[in-house]
Amino acid sequence: MSETAPIILDLGLVLLLAALFGWIARRIGLPAVVGYLLAGLAVSPFTPGYVADSEQITLLADIGVVILLFEVGIEVDVRHLGKKLRPLFWAAPLQVVVSTAASALVFSLLGLPVAGALLVGLGISLSSSVVIVNITRSSRRTTDRDTERALLGWSVLQDIAGVAAAAIILALFDESSADPAGAIGGLVLYLFLTLAVAQIIPRLLKQLQWERDHFLIVSVATGLAIAAIGAVFFGVPMALAAFVAGLVISDNKEMEEARAAILPFRDVFAVLFFVAVGSLINPLNLAPAIPFALITIALVLVAKVLPAYLMARVSRIPTRPLQLAVGLGQVGEFSFVLATVGLSQGVIPQDVYTGILCAVLLSIAGSAIAARRVGLRAAEETAKA
Repeated sequence: MSETAPIILDLGLVLLLAALFGWIARRIGLPAVVGYLLAGLAVSPFTPGYVADSEQITLLADIGVVILLFEVGIEVDVRHLGKKLRPLFWAAPLQVVVSTAASALVFSLLGLPVAGALLVGLGISLSSSVVIVNITRSSRRTTDRDTERALLGWSVLQDIAGVAAAAIILALFDESSADPAGAIGGLVLYLFLTLAVAQIIPRLLKQLQWERDHFLIVSVATGLAIAAIGAVFFGVPMALAAFVAGLVISDNKEMEEARAAILPFRDVFAVLFFVAVGSLINPLNLAPAIPFALITIALVLVAKVLPAYLMARVSRIPTRPLQLAVGLGQVGEFSFVLATVGLSQGVIPQDVYTGILCAVLLSIAGSAIAARRVGLRAAEETAKA
C-alpha cells in the first residue's frame, strides 16, 4: 500500500490543482480547459515546485480519452449524419487534404524534410476530439444542436482520414513498417469485430439492468477493452477505436443507459488529458519555438478554419458555419502524437516540436473562447430576428 501512496497523492493533488485553476479561469471569463492546461504546466518537471509523475498522469489521461470518445460514439446518431449531414462525408476529408497540403508546403519551405513537413501538416489539419466534446458538452456551451452534431461528425471523419493518411505517409517515406493497406484493413476487421460485439453487449447489459454495480462495471470495461483490442491487435489508434466501438453499439436503450453511467468517469479522467498536455511544455525551450508556434496557429486559421468555413457554407450543412469552423480551430491530441513520431525519427527538430506543443495549448484556449463568443453573437442575432 505504501508503494502506491505517491501515485494516489499525485492523482489527488493534480485533480485538486486542476479544479482550482479551472475555477479561477472561469471566474475571469476563460474556459476551464485553460486552467487545466496551466495546472499541467505547474506540476511539470520543467517548472519549480511539486512535480507529478508524468507517466501516471499520461496513463490516466489515455483512459479518460478512451472513455470520453466511447461515450461520444454511443451518442452520435449515424442515421442522422447520413440523412442531414451527408456533405460531411466529402467536406471533412477534403479539408484534411487541403490543410495538410498547404501546411506541409509552408514547413517544407522552412527547411523541414518532406516527411516531417507532411507529418506536421497532417497534425495541423486535425482537430482535438476532446476539445470539441468540451465545446459541445460544457454547461456554458453556446452551440445549438445542429452545430454540435456537425462538429462531432466532422471531427470523427477527420480522425478516420488522418489515420489513413498517417499510415500512407509513414509507409511512403520508409520511416515505419506501417503498411497503408494493412492499416485500412485493420480498421475494417476491427469494425467487423465491433459489429459482432454489438450483438452481445446490449443483451448482457439488459440482464444486468437491475444490478447497478455490475451494469456500471461492464459499461466502463466494455469501452476500455474494445478500444485496447483495436489498438493492440488491429493497429487502430485507441481514441478512434473507442469512438468506433461506441458508434457501432449505440443503437439501443441499454447503451444509452450505459452512456449515462459512464459520464462521471468521463468528466474526471478527461481533465487529466489537458493536464498531460500542459506538463509537456518546457519553458526553457520557448524562445526558439515561438516563431514555429505562431506559424502553426496562423496555418490553423488560414489552412483549416477558413477552408472549413467555406466548405460548410458551400455544402449547406445545417449548422452555424462560423462557429463550426472556429470550433475546429485547434491543434489536437493526434497532432502532437504525429509530432512525437517525427521527433523520434529525426524529421522534426526540437524547436518545431516545442512550437507545436505551444500551439496545442494556445489554439485549444483560443478556439474554446472564440467558439463560445461566436455562439453568443449568433444567438443574439437570432433573438433580434
